[in-house]
Order: sequence, then C-alpha cells, then structure tokens
Amino acid sequence: MRKLLVIGPSWVGDMVMAQSLFISLKTQGECEIDVLAPAWSQPILLRMPEVHRGIVMPLGHGQFKFFTRQRMGKELAHEGYAQSIVLPGSFKSALVPFFAHIPQRTGFRGEMRYGLINDMRPLNRKRLPMTVQRFAALGQPRNTPLAAETLSPPFPRLHADAANQAALQKRFELDTTRPVIAFMPGAEYGPAKRWPPAHYAKLAHLLTSRGFQVWVLGSEKDVAIARPIINGNPTVRDFTGQTSLGDAIDLLALARAAVTNDSGLMHIAAALDIPLVALFGSSNPEHTPPLSKRTAIETLRLSCAPCFERQCPLGHTRCLAEISPEKALTALEPFIDMAPNP
Repeated sequence: MRKLLVIGPSWVGDMVMAQSLFISLKTQGECEIDVLAPAWSQPILLRMPEVHRGIVMPLGHGQFKFFTRQRMGKELAHEGYAQSIVLPGSFKSALVPFFAHIPQRTGFRGEMRYGLINDMRPLNRKRLPMTVQRFAALGQPRNTPLAAETLSPPFPRLHADAANQAALQKRFELDTTRPVIAFMPGAEYGPAKRWPPAHYAKLAHLLTSRGFQVWVLGSEKDVAIARPIINGNPTVRDFTGQTSLGDAIDLLALARAAVTNDSGLMHIAAALDIPLVALFGSSNPEHTPPLSKRTAIETLRLSCAPCFERQCPLGHTRCLAEISPEKALTALEPFIDMAPNP
C-alpha cells in the first residue's frame, strides 16, 4: 500500500480543511495517510477516518530547531513513505520529509526551499482563491490540469466520538431534551474577528425566551469573552476553559445549530454538518468559508473590509458591531424550528 506523509498546518481551521485533501487522496487509490502535526490537532485527526496515524510535532508554532527536525526525519525514514505533501509554505516545514529521504516531496513554492521540495508546484492564487482548493491541488498528480474536485473539493466531515459524548453528558449532567444552539464567540486571531459579546448576550435571550438552551464553547482564552454572554441567564451553559478540543467537538455535534465568528470552531461545526450562522468582519468569506451547504454567512462588506488585521485599524469594528442580534436570528431561523418548547 502506498504510504503518504502530510505535514499539517498550524491553525485549527486549516487542519479541518486539510481533510478535503485526505478524502481526495483516498479517491485516487488505496493509500495510508499519516499526518505530522502539533499535539493540539490530534483530537481532530482522530475524528478523520481517512487518517491512519497522527504523529505529534513536538515543536511549537514558529520554533525552528534544526536538529530536532533532522532527528525526526531520520526516525521516520524507515516508514517507507512514497510521497510527502507539505501544506505550510515555510522552509522549516519541509525539513522533516527531506531528512526522511521521502522520494517525492510535494509543496507550493515557498520560503527558499528548492531541493527540500523536489515536486514544486506554482500557486495560482486567482485560480485557487480558497485555502481548501490549494490543499486539494497538492494532492493531484504533478503536471496534470486542475481536476474539477480541486476547484470544488469534497467537504470535510468529522466523526464525533459517541463514547466521549456519553461521558460528557454524564460529567456535565446535560439536558439534551431541549434543543441546543452553540455559540463560539472566540477567535484566536484577534478581536477584529469577534462579534461583540453584548450581541451574543442579546441573541441568547432571544433564543432562550423561545425555549432553546445556549451552550458557549471555547478555550481558556475565551472565558472572559463568555462571561458577559451568560450575564445571569440560567439557560446559558458556559463550557469555555472546561473542555479539551476533542470534548468541544463532541459537544458541538449535539447542537441543533451554531452561531460563530470566523474561527477554528466554525470550521469544526461545518465539518460536523451543524447548521450555522457565520459572522465575518475583518476576514474574507471567499478565502476561508465554512465548508457546508447548511451555512448562512453574515458580512457587511464595508469598504474597509476585509482588512485581515487582528485589531480594527480604525478602532470601531463596525464590520461586526453593525450586524445586529436580530439579523443573526433571522439568518438562523431557516435552520431551526423556532416554536417554543412547551
């Protein structure tokens, strides 16, 4: 069986989108896919049936450590990989496949990595505007025209862990008899991608008054953002900082629908096929959209957007602040039964 090593990306959303590449590779013939990626990504990879093995990259984002990468490459040399696909564009990301002596090392032209990448692909950003398209393109045989599935790649589809879901229901004494709307108010990139917490709080009141319960999901970094959303509303459950990434995936899979910033959890919700309203401000929904047909994208397309800045350079974040809770609710309504529970 042909063995492949994929060097995974460093962001949650990109890791989810990489599954489109894995699905495409599987359709081309029998293969075994291992993914070298950061430790935090392992729960995502475990929920991708196409991945044979996740291999932990022990280095953090931005760490070079040449000799560590050399040692990892030598350790993987005995695995017999026929090809490596390097998704990041950095020089350092190409070192492990080179030291593993993998015969075909595929990647886009990047940071002076000629020789490290011996199957260099040009990147046509206009032809491939979406990150997921670029990932899928690297899975195509070299010197072939772009296939239709590259321009319209298969959607990622994560599989929730049913056993962990049952454990979470017991641990948190969850009531799933009332439909759940999940909120993901964080965004690792920065405040310019975050809908105001006061808007989430207002939307929570609108939803809970109609019989829904709201779960707020996020990491330890999102605890402060979640606090004003709860704001004394007893039908809002705050899970920020209390769950692992794998737990958050499995909790999200229990939701009726989700409302989310442009974030890693947005891509996870889409990959779980959870209906969602995605709120875009400083970023571009044409570049990294949620990959699901059951999605409503809310964006104002102001003249200053997308700026791709972490903080609003004009100091007002109107691109998100002017999307009202009522507008988000209207976008959500087609996905859920808005009748109140008895």
